[in-house]
Amino acid sequence: MAWSRASLLAVVLVAVALPVMAAAVNWSRLMEPWPDPAALADIPGTPVSWASSSPFAPDDIGDPGEAPTTTALGRLYLPQGPHEPRSIPAVILLHGSGGVLASRELTYAPQLAHMRVAALVVDSFGARRDRGTEFIERVLNITETMMLADAYSGLGFLATRPEIDPRRVVLTGFSYGAMATMYALYAQIADKLAPTLPGGERPRFAGHAAFYGPCIARFDDSRTTGAPLLMLLGGKDQITDQRRCAEVADDLRRGCSPVETIVYPEAVHQWDGAFAPRLIGRNLAGCSFRVEHDGTIRDTHTGLAMSGPFRRKIILGLCTLGAGPYPIGRDDRVRAQASLDYGRFLASVFAASARP
Repeated sequence: MAWSRASLLAVVLVAVALPVMAAAVNWSRLMEPWPDPAALADIPGTPVSWASSSPFAPDDIGDPGEAPTTTALGRLYLPQGPHEPRSIPAVILLHGSGGVLASRELTYAPQLAHMRVAALVVDSFGARRDRGTEFIERVLNITETMMLADAYSGLGFLATRPEIDPRRVVLTGFSYGAMATMYALYAQIADKLAPTLPGGERPRFAGHAAFYGPCIARFDDSRTTGAPLLMLLGGKDQITDQRRCAEVADDLRRGCSPVETIVYPEAVHQWDGAFAPRLIGRNLAGCSFRVEHDGTIRDTHTGLAMSGPFRRKIILGLCTLGAGPYPIGRDDRVRAQASLDYGRFLASVFAASARP
């Protein structure tokens, strides 16, 4: 297991902050073995919806013609009440390219609620069935930028809940959703998409956590919101290039965000899924994009701008030409350790951003 100095510092910060917050929430529970999902049937979650939009790329954000209004869909899991106003922190979960999974988002969410953290599971694919229902259709037509719109509008939705503290919301994504989670950290994105609350405040996420996220895009403007990022990677994950992820992490640090990277040496992609080890899909590790200052996504190999589904199909087809499948595989040992590492990160973020 690879530990950074930031990991040790986070543990120290949590140890200092926990006594201050003990009266509100026992944050140490997040750093203990997570509850057995089979025992959480009494936390089913509630279907919810809220107003969002569907920009294809960052340069489409705010343009009604290119970012049509969309009703976002999700499922909200709340800790058992009653709750004091603004007393509950929250997590927003963004799914991977396979959509919302029972073994992943719908397992983490009730676990978090049991530990006194609200969880909003966003279903970006379910909200846009008119754009595609098959795997390839969805990946070509439902983009990371649309997931970003759902994430930030979801933050605004959570702020309307009287029990949830919008200053303590962590964005968490898996694979495809992890890419959006990392992009959401850039000021260029947050400045355009952050919701406006009744008092005029425009909250950002208190933290970002990316589970096995491919590091395909780098931003020309590396400024961030300043929130911390946790990157959890598999040492044998062929779709996440660790060298590229290190470059992205350095970009974000230059942009003023602390970044912690933990690598699980034997893990492949989607260690928290339901499937035994197998090969799937086409490896995207050879793809490389740049997000320009105006929000244009440009393929670094061809120079083409990803300006719509047709261009996206061409670019993805070229950068995966000749690429084979990549391995995925459930690993309960890695999942248990990743949950502890993620829980430690959540505890440190929630304690650091707690209301006085």
